Amino acid sequence: MISLRPKSGSWGKNAIGGLIFGLGFALLGYCPGTVAGAIGNGSLDATTAGLAGILLGSGIFATIYPRLKEGILKKGSFGKFTLPQIFKVNNWMIIIPLAVSIVIFLYFLH
Repeated sequence: MISLRPKSGSWGKNAIGGLIFGLGFALLGYCPGTVAGAIGNGSLDATTAGLAGILLGSGIFATIYPRLKEGILKKGSFGKFTLPQIFKVNNWMIIIPLAVSIVIFLYFLH
């Protein structure tokens, strides 16, 4: 019923993503999701600096993406794989224990 199509990962992609995320977090103190929530709540710092940072950062990344795609984003490629492929098991052998673990964790967290 489901066909998995994971994207390939790489050390370069993780480095660029981490730098962008870390820079935004360090400068403003918001994660991308929480800045959207803060904008919705009318937070002045999120509405001005957060929204400007999102738009400016997205624009800069979109502008330099063609050069990054052929350079650092290809460095240290992991390839396309999933946990079931790594362990050579059926998908359900990962999904069911993971789902049970999450339910148990949330029960005790409550």
